[in-house]
Parts: sequence; C-alpha cells; structure tokens
Amino acid sequence: MKRFRGFTLIELLMVIVIIGILVSVLIPRFANSREKAFVAAMKSDLRNLATAQESYYYDYAAYSPAVSQLPAFNATTGVSVTINEASIGGWSGSATSSSTTRQCFLFVGNAAPVGVSTQEGQVACN
Repeated sequence: MKRFRGFTLIELLMVIVIIGILVSVLIPRFANSREKAFVAAMKSDLRNLATAQESYYYDYAAYSPAVSQLPAFNATTGVSVTINEASIGGWSGSATSSSTTRQCFLFVGNAAPVGVSTQEGQVACN
C-alpha cells in the first residue's frame, strides 16, 4: 500500500477558521487606530496653524482671516482647516477630516470659543 502525504480537508478548514477568527479580532483594532491617526493629524494641523498665525501676527499686527494668506501653513492631505474668526485680538479655527466624523477646534485670544473648545490655546476634539 502506498501512503499519501498531505493535509486532510478537515485540517485545512480548521486553519481557515482560525485565520478568520484572528482577522475578526484585529479589524476593529485597526479601524480604531486609523481614527486615532486622523484625529492626531487634525490636532497637529491646528497646532501648526497656531504657529503660522503667530508668525503672521508679528508681521502684520493682526491675525489672518484666511488660511490662504498663511504661506508657512500646509494642511495634511485629507484634512480641511478653517479659520472661523480672526481679529486683532484673537482667532478661532476648526479642522475636519474626510475620513472621520470627528472635528477639532482651537481658539486664541478674545475670539469666541468654537465647538467643544473651552480653554484658550488647547485643541479640543469631539
């Protein structure tokens, strides 16, 4: 009698089931990590906007009302940054991402707080 070497169909199915279980556990963790990365990008962009606004203020003695007037600022791909209010005494801005429903907000000086932002100079996200 010849003896055939190899895996049986049951063994192969068990391996596929185990791989499926591992993937179903890892996908939610991966999705959560992606959202955290997008929120971190929005926070970083708002901090960079604050730096660009301060640079603009030192040159023109007022804050810029438009992102396009800040040549030193470039938003991350997929992140949209908006200056909501700008005056001599302060500014406020918000950031949104096309990949998440969360938003981040920041205000400086006497500008009205935006969104969930409650402390001046602190980026807050919902």
